[in-house]
Amino acid sequence: MKKQLTIGWLYPDLMSIYGDRGNTIVLQKRCEWRGIDVVVKRLGLEETEKEFRNVDLLFMGGAQDNQQTIVARDLEKKKEVLRDHIESGTPGLYICGGFQFLGKYYKEADGTIIEQLGVLDVYTVNPGGERLIGNIAIEVTGLPIKQTFVGFENHGGRTRLGKEVKPLGKVLKGFGSNAEDKTEGAVYKNSIGTYFHGPILPKNPELADYLIQKSLEKKYKTKIVLDPLDDSLSQKARSTILKRLDINQ
Repeated sequence: MKKQLTIGWLYPDLMSIYGDRGNTIVLQKRCEWRGIDVVVKRLGLEETEKEFRNVDLLFMGGAQDNQQTIVARDLEKKKEVLRDHIESGTPGLYICGGFQFLGKYYKEADGTIIEQLGVLDVYTVNPGGERLIGNIAIEVTGLPIKQTFVGFENHGGRTRLGKEVKPLGKVLKGFGSNAEDKTEGAVYKNSIGTYFHGPILPKNPELADYLIQKSLEKKYKTKIVLDPLDDSLSQKARSTILKRLDINQ
């Protein structure tokens, strides 16, 4: 039986900066190359709660403050759907602002506390001043993937994790989630939050395949082994970045 996946792209017109849309392209193409039918469903302000439910994999990029404010209002009406997806193990990738949205709160530099969705046991504080910008590399620790991931980070918020989540990885070079504890991102069940822009999946196709595999296994309730693909170009790109960061492979 031919497999099929529906990817829910959350707020593509508002939450898609720093090339984050490239992540949906990678997920779509890596499915198509394997003969998996895939539909990318754009889920914006106009879509109903029902539309948000009928997906197998979720993706949400980052945005600037004005756009995030608009999205936050709409997500407040749909957070139970998102919570149900995450708690039931629907795989998802949430970048920067999307990652912050899932946490408990965001504290601005002037002390204002903005309540977030409270889906993940994380919180974010923006102390003001210097943004955390530059290439980053991590050793993956929160997923069954033995690999070094590379990307680009650009964020003012510092995110810290509670007991219910674990880091995506350990920072080798760069700032990470808060520039202090050498952690980056968060993993809870099959949901992954990260500050990696760039976008993350073209440079780290193992993560794309992990999301696809978990989505298929949840949908079809069987163990899935994906056909291998030629990732030599991605590997060369990653090696180039690691060399620039002076990290031995």
